[in-house]
Formats: sequence, structure tokens, C-alpha cells
Amino acid sequence: MAAVVEAPQTAADPSSEALLVLHEVFGYAAFRGAQREIVDHVVAGGDALVLMPTGGGKSLCYQVPAIVRQRAGRGVTVVVSPLIALMQDQVGALEELGVSAAFLNSTLEGDAARRIERELLAGRLTLLYAAPERILTPRFLAMLDSLHERGLVSLFAIDEAHCVSQWGHDFREEYLGLSVLHERYAGVPRLALTATADDHTRADIVARLQLEAARLFVASFDRPNIRYTIVEKDDAKRQLLAFLRDEHEGPGGMDSGIVYCQTRKKVEETAAWLVSEGIGALPYHAGLDAEVRRRNQDRFQREEGVVMVATIAFGMGIDKPDVRFVAHLDLPKNIEGYYQETGRAGRDGLPADAWMAYGLADVVNQRRMIDEGEADEEFKRVQRTKLDALLALAEAHDCRRVRLLAYFGEGSKPCGNCDNCLTPPATWDGTEAARKLLSCIYRFHQHGGWRAPRHFGAVHLVDVLRGKRTERVEQYGHAELSTFGVGADLSESQWRGVIRQLLALGHLRAEGEFNTLALSESARAVLRGEVEVRLRVPAEKAARAGRVRKGRGAGRGDGVRAGAAAGLPLDGEALARFAVLKAWRTEVARAHNVPAYVVFNDASLAQMARECPASLPALGAISGVGAKKLERYGEEILRLLAAG
Repeated sequence: MAAVVEAPQTAADPSSEALLVLHEVFGYAAFRGAQREIVDHVVAGGDALVLMPTGGGKSLCYQVPAIVRQRAGRGVTVVVSPLIALMQDQVGALEELGVSAAFLNSTLEGDAARRIERELLAGRLTLLYAAPERILTPRFLAMLDSLHERGLVSLFAIDEAHCVSQWGHDFREEYLGLSVLHERYAGVPRLALTATADDHTRADIVARLQLEAARLFVASFDRPNIRYTIVEKDDAKRQLLAFLRDEHEGPGGMDSGIVYCQTRKKVEETAAWLVSEGIGALPYHAGLDAEVRRRNQDRFQREEGVVMVATIAFGMGIDKPDVRFVAHLDLPKNIEGYYQETGRAGRDGLPADAWMAYGLADVVNQRRMIDEGEADEEFKRVQRTKLDALLALAEAHDCRRVRLLAYFGEGSKPCGNCDNCLTPPATWDGTEAARKLLSCIYRFHQHGGWRAPRHFGAVHLVDVLRGKRTERVEQYGHAELSTFGVGADLSESQWRGVIRQLLALGHLRAEGEFNTLALSESARAVLRGEVEVRLRVPAEKAARAGRVRKGRGAGRGDGVRAGAAAGLPLDGEALARFAVLKAWRTEVARAHNVPAYVVFNDASLAQMARECPASLPALGAISGVGAKKLERYGEEILRLLAAG
């Protein structure tokens, strides 16, 4: 990729002012990880490209500099955001903190938009959120020109920066025009932020946004509170229901979570089925009416215990911190997509789950979509490589977190918090089974003359291996093959597992409209016995070895809802105080028309309930209680705690 050089630090040390803002406005005592270094660099006027995981605190990396620089007379920070919901939630949260912020998007009526434009031109806004397509309009650029001439454009923060890259998992053409910000306002610092970007994507961000002189910050991609679990797909909906019942339902109800499906039809069927099972599920996909999508997303953001069943059209920019699980009923396209989607769980740092059911059809469908796409061959080659990395993660015998972090260039040790660490999977020497299967496909190609089909799908292949005399087997004379019946010792589901793993390992490939199976180049070495093939024990054998250990036990989710913060459970009196505080928070959020977590998140309420502060200074020491919230809510919270 193009070199990303580190811009020199200036002599000024803005740390004290930034820390003051962090404490007074946001209520936090210290920055996390790389936040402080990023904030100092941006406050000093440097450009930066920031890679930080979802839930890692990216927003503070531009919100704190925006406030510091605005106090110093530098003017407004313009935040480029692709999503209306994200703009609205972040502006609502900033207003709760007493920060002057606004957004310009299509939801505003003419008078409201003109009022915000007047506030902007008067220099009274600290942050303005807008979509890239609005920023690039002549009207908006003219306003920026006016502000820039008066030295009142402080910073451009480009969120979800991976959208500028064709190699990224969510390319958006409108992002390509954002290079105008550097060309037109060269002296204004720019901060590009994303949660996921491999080398190709980073290089694209640098080139397309002209960030060659920017400093690169790469935070740890590890989200230790998320437990990764990948199961072999059998009856996916039933498996999902068992996961939800076992891990995320308690006496208080169901946890909030997201279920991703590949197709719109599957989204609607799964949501309806979960509702029939007594779970409060809502559908979300691009084919729904815009008002239905808005209403469903609003309910998910503002209500507890809602399960959103969605395509990947849902999720980017979702700030809801108490999403306790993200489940995939279909394989994503690549690790970047998987990481971004699973990262929407557990943003509050409390325990959360990333669960996926994965099967043979997923492998075949994803490979077929790449092969049949209209992109050029180089793009397809990169997409195949990305898919192979995800398949390797899905079929891994070792720690999933180690493999996931390694993809992003980060070393780690076994985590103890993924399915493979908690219940190490059994493996077996599948070399002979693989040779039988590959040999059978080879003989399909040789048998029957030029008129006969050369390639067959998985069902027919398994029938031949198991010696099943179907009409099709008889039609093509495959009972005469030397491989007929050589695999009778394995069940149909076990053979499907072997096929799936050989596809994942790259020894097989699926071709054409009917997903027929063909040998890859690497199959030759397997057939010659030069390569050992170790496979996971198929699901049937694993089941006979005993039930897989449950993650955190039935009803675990209710413990989280009860206020377990930083791993410290609350006692009976603290639980009662926590319930009172949550009820109060719900009423305040409804009155202010914001999600409940914008008022205070669960971790802050749990700390209040546990420590039961009796004075305003003591309450002000609680994480997340800034000066404005202390002034606005302090006396009422103290009264509730004293009464409890």
C-alpha cells in the first residue's frame, strides 16, 4: 500500500485541555488505549487515519478535539457520516452533554434546515453531521467556503472511511468525492476513521482521500468481552432458538440482539418464526418501506429486549451499547464484514456473544456469487482470498480470536473465551476419506464417454460414496465405479461435513449454476497421499461424545441486565437501586426523545447502584457523569438513591 508516514508532533501539549474536556463533558477520568495520542495529534492540527474496533471509542477521537478546538476559536467540526440514524443519535447524545451539535439530512423540513444553516454560518455549532452527498452539493460547499474564509472550519472527521474503497466490504460511490475537502480546504486537518480495513482498503483510503501525509493509528482489534462461537449448521432456526433460550433469556425477558440473514425472504421468515416462538423480533432489509425500516430501527434503539433480524443493510453506525449478541444464520462475505457485524455486540464492555451457524451451502453460495459477479478477475481474486480467510476461521480447530486478530496483523495468545478454547474440538485424520471423495469426482470425469455429464453435485456424490442405488446413479452407471460404496462407514451428514471442509481448504471448488463439484489444483497432492488432511469430528460423532458445555448458563443475559458491570455483580439492595434508576432513565429518555443509553448507559447506572453516592461530588466521580448531566440530573439521582 502507499506509505502512511507519521506527521511530526507539534511542540504544544494539548493533553491537559483534552483531559479536562473528557472529564467535564463526558464524565470519564482517562482516555482508553490509543485515544489520548490520537486526540493530542488531532487537536494539534495533524491529519490521521484511525483503525479502531467498534466499541473502541472512535467518536471521542473527534468529539474531544472538536470541543477543544472550538473553545480555542477554530470553529466547527464537520463529521461525514453515511447514516441518518447515527447522526441523530450522536447529536442527541451530545446535546445531553451540553455540546452544541446538529445534523443536516433529508429528515429535516426546510425551516429546520435553514435554522441549522444559520447557526452554522454564525459559528455557533461545535459539530455538524452530514452525509457525503450533502457535503458535496454547491450549497453546502458555499457555506464551507464562507466559514473557511473566516477561519471557522476546525476539522473534517470522515467516519466509516472504508466506504471509500472498492476493496472494502461496504463501498459507497459518494465517498469518492470527499477528496475535494483536501483540495479545497488544504489547511483544515482531516481525521478518517474505520473499524475494519485490510492492506488493500487502507491503501485505497490513503489514495482516494489524499492522506499520504497522515499519521496512522492502529488500535488493538481485540474485543475480549465477545465470545466467538461457530456451529455446524443443521436446522439453523432451531439452533438459533436454542442459543437464544440458553444464553440470552432470563426471568426479565430476552436480551437485545441482532440476527443476520443473507436474503430478504429469510429475514422475514426468521423474524416471523421468532415472533411465533414468543420472541420480540423485527425485520429489517432494503426492500421494506422506508417508514417501516425507520420505525423498526427506532424501536431497536430505544426499547430493551428487541431482536432485529436483518440483512447487512442494517447495522453500520448503530451505537446501542447493550446489544448482547450478534448471530449469523448465513456466512458473511469476508472477515471484515464478520468483524464489523459481530463488533456491534457488547459495546458497553459487558459479556456478549458472536454466534454463527455455518454449512456446506454457505461455502458453495459465497464462492458462486464471487465467480458469477460482474467484477474484473483481479477483484474476484481478492474476494476469493478474503473468503478463504473466513472459511479458515470457521473451520479452525484452534483459538478463533488468535486467527481473527492475525488477519488484521495482530498477534495474540489463546483467549479462553471462544468455543474452541472452552471446548477444544475433536479432530480426525480425514486423509483417506478425502482421497476417496476426490477419487470419486475424478472418476465421474472419466466415466461415461463424452455425452455424459462430467461433474455432479454433493447429493449425488454422497449417494455414490455410500453405495446408494438411486435412479440417477443407475442412469449414469455410477454403481460400476470402483468408488461406489467405499464410504458406507460415514453418514450422509458426515460426508457433507467432509465436502464442506475440503471446499474450505481449497481442494474442491463448486462450479456453475448447479454448484457441481470439481477438483482444484491442490487436490492432486491429496490424492497422491502427499498432504495430510485433518478434519473436525462431524457433528454426529461430536454429539455422541457428550453435550457441548454451555457458555455462561441459562439466564446469563438477565444477570447482565441486572447490572453486572466490569464483572462485578450487584447484591440485592444494589439490584433494587439499579431497577429504580433504570425506570427513571426510561422516563427521562422518553421525555427527551432519545434512546435510554444516551441519558446514562447500564455501566454508569450499575456503578451508581453499587456505590450509592450521597453527594454531588461523589456522584460526579461516577464514570459517564459529566458536568452537564450532574447539573441536570444530580439532585434527582441522589434522591432516588437515598429513597432506595
